[in-house]
Amino acid sequence: MELKRAAEGEKGFQKVFAFLRDRLIAGSLKPGDRLVSERELATQLGVSRPLVREALRALTMLGIVEIRDRIGTVVTRPDVSVLNDFFTFALAQQADMVDDVMQARIAIECQAVRLACERASIADFERLQRALARISETIDEADAGGMADFEFHQSIVLASHSETLAVLHNSMAGLLTHSHRSRRELVQAFPSMKTYLIDDHKRIFDAIVARDPERADTTLRRHFAIGDEYRRRAVVGQKDSRQISG
Repeated sequence: MELKRAAEGEKGFQKVFAFLRDRLIAGSLKPGDRLVSERELATQLGVSRPLVREALRALTMLGIVEIRDRIGTVVTRPDVSVLNDFFTFALAQQADMVDDVMQARIAIECQAVRLACERASIADFERLQRALARISETIDEADAGGMADFEFHQSIVLASHSETLAVLHNSMAGLLTHSHRSRRELVQAFPSMKTYLIDDHKRIFDAIVARDPERADTTLRRHFAIGDEYRRRAVVGQKDSRQISG
């Protein structure tokens, strides 16, 4: 009986969720619109009112709807920042999480940097320049330096003026800031990283300002590759006997 009730509850949630999803995508429901009553929704979807109520409460916790006294259920604009926590918990337990997230990051940021070359405003250039200065100022600090690196790359995505890329990048913020900090810890073992970090970010910035998408893309990809090389050298125990150029 309990298993049956649980299955019915899941089915009810899926129906209510699909109802909202399909209408939001179609544009017939927008943030601020009020849903029909629970009774009407239950009849329309062929589920019981308690299941509709339970599903709406779950959707409220996700920030998709809001239940207001004497008004009813209103569609809201979800807070996409909750995706950050979701991705952090969902991906952090995977064995190859770092490499997998890095590949997703490369895909997002390389497209973003191309768009930034076309769409970046003066305000975007100023934000990137401040982030660039912060990288130099924090070159010997793991925590502040890792955050400075993240903010520079986040500024690239924001300069793309692509809301979708920004949402995807921000959804991985917790994992990315951890990755940036881990890489900054390598500076103590590889002093040549200081020059690499400062100069590479400056080259990326210059390419964006020059509105040269090919140069920006190539420079950013090389930046990622050199970072991976330092991480590989740390794993195999190589010392900083030479400085990697590029």
